Amino acid sequence: MENNLKSNGYNGLTLAYIGDAVFELYIREFVISKGNSKVNNIHKLTTGYTSGVNQAKFIHYFLNNNLLSEYEIALYKRGRNSHISTTRRNMDMQTYLDATGFEALIGGLYVDNNISRLEELISIIEKGVDWNDC
Repeated sequence: MENNLKSNGYNGLTLAYIGDAVFELYIREFVISKGNSKVNNIHKLTTGYTSGVNQAKFIHYFLNNNLLSEYEIALYKRGRNSHISTTRRNMDMQTYLDATGFEALIGGLYVDNNISRLEELISIIEKGVDWNDC
């Protein structure tokens, strides 16, 4: 991994914070591009993609199918291995950590201006996979 990457200046939770916002925006744009215009419907569809449970499924799919580079796995691990003292009421701690790692991956790609790769990974999600198989 290169030493001059901007993401090296951020801890895993900061990358996850950025990645959460970036992923949400991409998914909102995707949902709207499919012709959805009712705000309640947009919200329901968007949260289906951005839930921590689904984010954990996305990262497992990427890992299980060897779709990530060493650099990308390192970004994921920085988020996943962060010291988190809170839990979410709708998911277990491991799922929450995996989702945080997913968000750190997205945030790291964004701050490193690796937009083409970021969009490539998001495109895989948007194309749809049976996420229950992950």
